[in-house]
Amino acid sequence: MMFCRAGHISGWVAAATVAVAGIFLPADVDAGMGYAVVPTTIIYPGDTLSASQLQEVEVTNPNLAGDYAKSLSQVEGMVSKRTLLPGRTISVSALRDAYTVTRGSSIRLVFSLGAMTISAAGTPLEDGATGQVVRARNMDSGVIVSGTVLADGTVHVRAK
Repeated sequence: MMFCRAGHISGWVAAATVAVAGIFLPADVDAGMGYAVVPTTIIYPGDTLSASQLQEVEVTNPNLAGDYAKSLSQVEGMVSKRTLLPGRTISVSALRDAYTVTRGSSIRLVFSLGAMTISAAGTPLEDGATGQVVRARNMDSGVIVSGTVLADGTVHVRAK
């Protein structure tokens, strides 16, 4: 004679119920998993994504990982870090924000301390998006400083 614990049996019953429900429930109950953004053309690294290159499609694969872009507004204007193929979901990690300042361009360096503000011409030594810290060279003195990129393209220099 074989004995079984009651808790063990209830676990098997629950698992069997879930399996049977998955087989016999109508397909429209499973629908509504959301949307994903896919390219309509090949997008190469460094290209800026526009709405004309993208479309939203309904997700039908329940095994799809959650890192994909779900709406056009989430990815429009971003820059691709790698090649994106038509019909494939776009991983959010494959995108980056567009650079506000680019290496070698002419920018304005701003330093503020209390009521005092000093402004100088400079050139960034690296590309940077809004909010990133970049190194830049003061064009007048040649000194290299670090600062935060602002949305208008200026670099707010930090005090040492």
